[in-house]
Amino acid sequence: MDRHETTHGDIRAAELSGTDGHAAHADHDQDGHSHGGHDHAGHDDHAVLFRNRFWVSLVLAVPVVLFSMMFADIVGYARPEFPGAEWISPILGTVLFLYGGWPFLTGLLAEVHAKQPGMMTLIGMAITVAFVASWATSLGLGGFDLDFWWELALLIVIMLLGHWIEMRALGAASGALDALAALLPDSAVRVRGEELTEVPLGDLAEGDVVLVRPGARVPADGTVIDGTAELDESMITGESRTVARGVGETVVAGTVATDSALRVRVDAVGEATALAGIQRLVAEAQRSSSRAQALADRAAALLFYFAAIAGVLTFLVWLALGSPADAIERTVTVLVIACPHALGLAIPLVIAISTERAARAGVLVRSRLALERMRTVDTVLFDKTGTLTRGEPVVTDVAVASGTDRAEALALAAALERSSEHPLARAIVRAADGGTAVPAASEFRSMPGTGVQAIVGGERVRIGGPALLRESRLTVPDSIAAATAAWVADGAAVLHLLRGDSVLAAFGLRDEVRAESREVVDALHRRGIRVAMITGDAHQVAESVGRELGIDEVFAEVRPEDKDAKVSELKARGARVAMVGDGVNDAPALARADIGIAIGAGTDVAVESAGIVLAGNDPRAVLTAIELSRTGYRKMVQNLVWAAGYNVLSVPLAAGVLAGVGFVLSPAAGAVLMSLSTIVVALNAQLLRRVRLAPAELARR
Repeated sequence: MDRHETTHGDIRAAELSGTDGHAAHADHDQDGHSHGGHDHAGHDDHAVLFRNRFWVSLVLAVPVVLFSMMFADIVGYARPEFPGAEWISPILGTVLFLYGGWPFLTGLLAEVHAKQPGMMTLIGMAITVAFVASWATSLGLGGFDLDFWWELALLIVIMLLGHWIEMRALGAASGALDALAALLPDSAVRVRGEELTEVPLGDLAEGDVVLVRPGARVPADGTVIDGTAELDESMITGESRTVARGVGETVVAGTVATDSALRVRVDAVGEATALAGIQRLVAEAQRSSSRAQALADRAAALLFYFAAIAGVLTFLVWLALGSPADAIERTVTVLVIACPHALGLAIPLVIAISTERAARAGVLVRSRLALERMRTVDTVLFDKTGTLTRGEPVVTDVAVASGTDRAEALALAAALERSSEHPLARAIVRAADGGTAVPAASEFRSMPGTGVQAIVGGERVRIGGPALLRESRLTVPDSIAAATAAWVADGAAVLHLLRGDSVLAAFGLRDEVRAESREVVDALHRRGIRVAMITGDAHQVAESVGRELGIDEVFAEVRPEDKDAKVSELKARGARVAMVGDGVNDAPALARADIGIAIGAGTDVAVESAGIVLAGNDPRAVLTAIELSRTGYRKMVQNLVWAAGYNVLSVPLAAGVLAGVGFVLSPAAGAVLMSLSTIVVALNAQLLRRVRLAPAELARR
């Protein structure tokens, strides 16, 4: 398929001149993402441009139509008569042609220059022919009766409306790069001797030492030189658990120290950081994605050649069989009727209604082409953390020593953990909520990398992971040891509760799988769509979730750059991939996939890198997008068949192929039929409002 190659200079010229968005958005990839810095404003500018021209043109069109002699004859009313009344339509029609028709005239020149005629060429040609023929009639030249002023006015207004709708549906260009930059703090605390100074991020240099306080983001890539802390790296790696980082280990800009302070020596700043690398991956993936033209543009290109050939043949045949006046009148009628009134609205109306319906169902469409392509998807690749799972740990298993009550063990653990902000601590507190009353704890102390301890009921109580057991060198009861071994094999995190010199209990914690995830996997399988899962989590964690949900293929321990590569691998196998994710680490893969789908509750980066955004956390909304894409595509095809079919049938009639049996389609009759075809297209598009899109309802199909 030939595709437009529009330069940034062309886009800028289009913005200034009002050229149709087709020229401007040709430089956008299949997910609707911009490749240039100014394109984000470009779509907004085009929408405003077409909106303003539409309303001004609509006001001008009213007197043009009312004072048109042909329109008055068709409707059957007496045109108002007063001195100069006959010049209202020509004068205002000329203003309308130059103002409202300007985007289409410049679009015609751009398409002709590119040697790729399409919708703009067809519209520009029709309004130019109508304009010249109408002036010839108004001036009484050649004895023609081609008063097309009213048709010219309606054509321009309808086309401006269609393009305004289209520009609004296209949405804003990608802002993923800005969202990535927002992950970094505005400033950092630089350490020089005993002096702490808050400095702008841009003032940091390699070799500087910075202080990262609990809850703060790491300002630059570096190495820990003092302290130990649990870091939340999920926005970079996708790993749902926090990771302990101590002296000598590397940390990445944008990650969060959850519990303790660190001193970090800066190893990389600016473009050398891992976050900047992800930023480059997003941009590269967006640039490398294939482009596609809208269906209406392709149909218009074919229709242009059809109309041009029909016009030439009509002129030659009528010139040979009739008079030059007959040849000109028939040819003008053919060229005006060939203009795609209905074709200009066939796609934009469906897009507008589809995006509106999708939004009401919690599916926000950022790229019309992404929604259109959802119908072709044969593989859906889900990120695990925050998409199929809730992205936060829950207590799934409890094992207690002989003589210890489960509720009592949870309450004792919660007494320690309610003073901690660690994600695993919050999970313990939630699990104990509503059970046995939580006792009071005193002398709370955090032991970085090991756990926490406090005095409860006069005894020292500790809770922590494997490091705590190694340090305490206590014997674990066989019942607890057997249970925890099974949990670890299944990918669970394990915390042990110690009181004094004995192990009281162990808790297994996993990232909770969403209840609706199984429904969406089953529903996709029923539609013949394969389901894959990708995650930065360990193999045993990923395989456990994959088995539970019945997923076809699992990719585990995958870094951000590898997620991008895995999408490319699936595409290389011939799969049409929809990627569903919610984290920064998903952004390159979302951009690389045929269709990127972001969970709206996720990060701004994921949202900005996707063509479709699920406003809520329900992955079943993917089914809504597929259903709406299939239904919307059917409506597009129906409208295109009707709109193009009308032109294919009406053009020969306007050319006079049935003149031998006494039937010739008059210009007035052709114009009326053209308007009726537009109404049919509009009504057919409205039927999309009757499609039922509830995710739960779709899941049961």
